[in-house]
Amino acid sequence: MNFLKTEYDSEPDDSLEKSMSLVASAISDPSRVSILCALMDGRAWTATELSAVAGIAASTTSGHLTRLLSNGLVICLTQGRHRYYSLAGHHIAGLLENLMGVSMHNHAAFVSRTPVVLRYARTCYDHLAGELAVKIYDFMLNENWIESDGNALTPEGKAHFQGIGAVLDPRPRRKTCCGCLDWSERRFHLGGDAGQALMTLLLQKGWITRTPGYREVSVTDSGRIALSRLFSLNLS
Repeated sequence: MNFLKTEYDSEPDDSLEKSMSLVASAISDPSRVSILCALMDGRAWTATELSAVAGIAASTTSGHLTRLLSNGLVICLTQGRHRYYSLAGHHIAGLLENLMGVSMHNHAAFVSRTPVVLRYARTCYDHLAGELAVKIYDFMLNENWIESDGNALTPEGKAHFQGIGAVLDPRPRRKTCCGCLDWSERRFHLGGDAGQALMTLLLQKGWITRTPGYREVSVTDSGRIALSRLFSLNLS
């Protein structure tokens, strides 16, 4: 049987396939995964701090960081004599968040094994994740703040963001809004520029606080009142 070659057919892109395999290989080591997961809190860490969280020697950490750097998964920032490492961007955080979800996939009824404090509210790089974030996202969808496909704020949503003081980037270099799959809830929370704007507002208002060195966040008393009012949540 002969097959006609169409304009949509193409030969495999060897360079792309090689690049994909190198990235997958870089993520495959458990110690490097520990380093990447630590960096998911959106902050910059020193090699010494990452060595401690991964439970490996400093010399070994250096080699792992070099591998992650060479594959574009992390970046290094130098300030004086100190070097700090962070994820290369929100796209890497999204990749890791999705990988967590795939890794935890189970065809049986889903039962989250995520610790309660992380399951309720945590950071996903530069935006809020967990049960609380999913509830806020559901509210925004139901109240028409977000387009039905989750890929943009509606004019009404933009007005509400302005009204609550969440500052959107007028010229974002990424999606203005997107649904980010929550790996503990298996539903979507708010990502993109809108997700970052909301997270920034919550922190600036003191409605949530971060736990130093960890991804978990806590809702303050004033935050429970404000979030209940703004997003019709029962947080009492």
